[in-house]
Amino acid sequence: MPTDTVPGPLRVLVFGGALRADSANSRLAALVARLVSDTGATVDLAGMREFGMPLYDGDVEAAEGLPPGALALRDRIDRNDAFVISSPEYNASVPGVLKNAIDWVSRVRPQPFKTKHALLVSASPSLVGGNRGLWALRVPLEHLGTRVYPDMFSLPNSYQAFTEDGTLADTGLQHRLSETVSGFLSLVEADVRYVCLERRWYEFLGDRTEAAITQRAEA
Repeated sequence: MPTDTVPGPLRVLVFGGALRADSANSRLAALVARLVSDTGATVDLAGMREFGMPLYDGDVEAAEGLPPGALALRDRIDRNDAFVISSPEYNASVPGVLKNAIDWVSRVRPQPFKTKHALLVSASPSLVGGNRGLWALRVPLEHLGTRVYPDMFSLPNSYQAFTEDGTLADTGLQHRLSETVSGFLSLVEADVRYVCLERRWYEFLGDRTEAAITQRAEA
């Protein structure tokens, strides 16, 4: 095969959804980024503080347009084949700052979440590891057309979960995280490199289609 037709490595944005500098979810994002990089993919590791934006306000949007932080996050999503979010759980749901970022970025046209692949992971000091928050996070992303990977990873007891080198102290959990990341990347590569299905999933009012109702069609 000529060298100019060989596809480059997968590009994956790994995004820590917490503001706190020493957040367990920042550490989990860094570990996921390492696992992704070990497969030969190109990793773009980012944190919430890189994308400052005010609370969503339609009047602010009308008067001033989209904030720079939202446009920067849009650009990072756009230039990658897939993204991973490591999200805290606040009161059994999505952190407000993360939901606010999704709301702002969804206002870009064309909005970048549609047809992107996403993997959701979480870390929490609770015994459920933030899993309830991930189920809540799936809702807006899937509504916007993101292909959210069926398997999610939740890390319980996060304050004691990491070793000094940044891996997980529980070897079983480390293995499961590695398998989850590997399975996700295999799916992304199959879709990006070897497209055999043309899929469209319209499920939000911002997308104008000829049909008056939500459709999901696969051929």
